[in-house]
Amino acid sequence: MEQRRRSNTIYLLLLFFFLVFTSRTSTSASCRRRTVKHLSTTPPSSTPLESRITSKVITFSIVSGILTGLVSALVLAFLVRSIVKYMKQTPILKGPVVFSPELTPKSLHGALGNGIHLLGSDPNGKYHKVVLDNGLVVAVKRLCSPEASGSSTSRNSVKRRLQKELELLAEIRHRNLMSLRAYVRESNEFSLVYDYMPNGSLEDVMTKVRGKELELGWEVRLRVAVGIVQGLQYIHFSCDHQVLHYNLKPTNVMLDSEFEPRLADCGLAKIMAASHTGVSCYSAPESSQSNRYTDKSDIFSFGMILGLLLTGRDPTQPFCVDGASGGSLGQWLKHLQQSGEAREALDKSILGEEVKEDEMLMALRITIICLSDFPADRPSSDELVHMLTQLHSF
Repeated sequence: MEQRRRSNTIYLLLLFFFLVFTSRTSTSASCRRRTVKHLSTTPPSSTPLESRITSKVITFSIVSGILTGLVSALVLAFLVRSIVKYMKQTPILKGPVVFSPELTPKSLHGALGNGIHLLGSDPNGKYHKVVLDNGLVVAVKRLCSPEASGSSTSRNSVKRRLQKELELLAEIRHRNLMSLRAYVRESNEFSLVYDYMPNGSLEDVMTKVRGKELELGWEVRLRVAVGIVQGLQYIHFSCDHQVLHYNLKPTNVMLDSEFEPRLADCGLAKIMAASHTGVSCYSAPESSQSNRYTDKSDIFSFGMILGLLLTGRDPTQPFCVDGASGGSLGQWLKHLQQSGEAREALDKSILGEEVKEDEMLMALRITIICLSDFPADRPSSDELVHMLTQLHSF
């Protein structure tokens, strides 16, 4: 409806300018006809000097009419172009934009203004647990102000891009993706409203596993890995326009009460300036070296997560490779694989049954392929779904 209203406005403005231009052109033509008619009735007794002056007047009138028409046409084209550009520009909305019938703008405003519980944070913002007046529990991520520096036009451009990206994400629905329920813009801050995940992020869970506060068996870990890659498969191949995650890491993998994973913040990192201030160990080599990002870059990040699930070790810590410290998780795994000691990399807390160990060792090989330095050597998310689901019956 809004788009149709804008189109009608544009058509009316075009019609108005066309009528003004036609009226001006008709007036100029009428004046020239009257001049010619007046000159044609001039008595033949006019002197040569008067004839030359009359000829100059006619020439001047014609040239000025042509120039006036050209200038008017250029001004008209510029005005129409500016108006069309303005009408097509995405308006920056304020207040809650709701995509779920369970939420209301009033309940969101009231809940965000009252007590909220901090769940965690990352370079792009902070996560909060919020209880609405109808008892519904949601997770709210408050994004840091995008492009805080720069001109007002630049900041507004980033806000429009972010708003457009959020509206696209709100249309994406998949069991392994965090569904955007609403967003709120107040001043320079965006608050994103998601379903609340009781188990927090994969980072939270694996931290508890390393601290022996939680046991996470191989079957659950493999289910998490399959869910993540199924989410990637959907955004890479099933959306109308391919969506890349740009920032896949354990803090952006949320787990529900059944440890079913859901990817959060798909695509937001390419807009948020804060996400580019540093290179994560989960970032693919090509994204940090040449700023080139493809779906295979997401696969590298997934390989790091799969390595985390298999080893239980923190990928941000240095690894010892050939007696030298400072290596990466990928380098360490490749070294153990080549030396025939791949089993040493597996998390001891999930070792036991021989069949499961075989599955884990095969998954380790898949991890190493995903962590290839060359994007072309990495499998696609579509191929990975088949590779991982063949390891175990889901």
